[in-house]
Amino acid sequence: MRSVITGTGSYIPSIVKKNSDFINSNFLNEDGTPFGNENEEIIEKFKAITGIEERRYASEDLNSSDLGYLAAKKAIEDAGINKEELDYIILAHNFGDVKSGTIQSDVLPSLASRVKYKLGIKNSGCVAYDILFGCPGWIEGVIQAEAFIKAGIAKKCLVIGTETLSRVVDEFDRDSMIFADGAGACVIEASEKGTNGVLSHATQTDTLDECYYLFFGKSFNKNEDPDVRYIKMLGRKIYEYGLNHVPLAMKSALDKSGLDISEVKKVFIHQANEKMDEAIIKRFFRLYKTKVPKGVMPMSIHKLGNSSVATVPTLFDLVKNGKIEHQEINSGDVVIFASVGAGMNINAVVYRC
Repeated sequence: MRSVITGTGSYIPSIVKKNSDFINSNFLNEDGTPFGNENEEIIEKFKAITGIEERRYASEDLNSSDLGYLAAKKAIEDAGINKEELDYIILAHNFGDVKSGTIQSDVLPSLASRVKYKLGIKNSGCVAYDILFGCPGWIEGVIQAEAFIKAGIAKKCLVIGTETLSRVVDEFDRDSMIFADGAGACVIEASEKGTNGVLSHATQTDTLDECYYLFFGKSFNKNEDPDVRYIKMLGRKIYEYGLNHVPLAMKSALDKSGLDISEVKKVFIHQANEKMDEAIIKRFFRLYKTKVPKGVMPMSIHKLGNSSVATVPTLFDLVKNGKIEHQEINSGDVVIFASVGAGMNINAVVYRC
């Protein structure tokens, strides 16, 4: 029994936030002292490292569950299935619905239940639940859907990754320029025909030293409310962790599949940081003593920023539909989905299109 992606969808928010929009920002150090560099220099260095030129923010009337619903609706339409036949709705996020202008996360009911409600699904046998797994959440949802299908308890699953990180960033922290909003989704179905589908996967969680590389912390501005928390990260630690561990997880997944590295046509990696992603891919191929093939790593971070759980499904949907220049996937292509994020968590899936 194969677990096959039969439909994809994504929602790209309408508001474009360019790097130049941060030119008048008051960036501070963690201790609240002013940055020694001018904003022009900070932005220039930021772009050189992350590759981000602009990012997307959700409009005030849309929350994470709304974005997830819009992506899910497209995926269901693309798959051409009856929504009432869905056995599971698995939704990955990190902060729930954070309404514009508020500071409170809302996860009651779960976002998966809200999406099921918005889709108008009547079937009580369609089980809806959320995943909190950091940026690798959508990929972990794919792995769980695969497990349900292999176990024979599901035939159709909807997996969604959605986030509005723009609403949990500290405007005084230069890392706020990294984060963005968006949603991606896919329908996964059981199939006994062909050779396409999920071939193998690998997941790991490291917490002894790495648990708090991403965390909720106070604003860098000491005049702000000390009880309000924002997304914070230890960038250098995450970079080193990702570089040392993600290639090995990808290798573990590929080795389990029994395929040769030469068969990998694309790697859809979490759009976290261009330099980090490039270094991870280079080290992965080096493990097989081979060079990185041209065009093997599609990128969307330049225009869409880092939307956490939404980056991989969104990127896959865009490439699948010919919306990333000079990138395409064809039937039979072997691809790898890979991500790293809060936990610290890492996962990878080897998939034949």
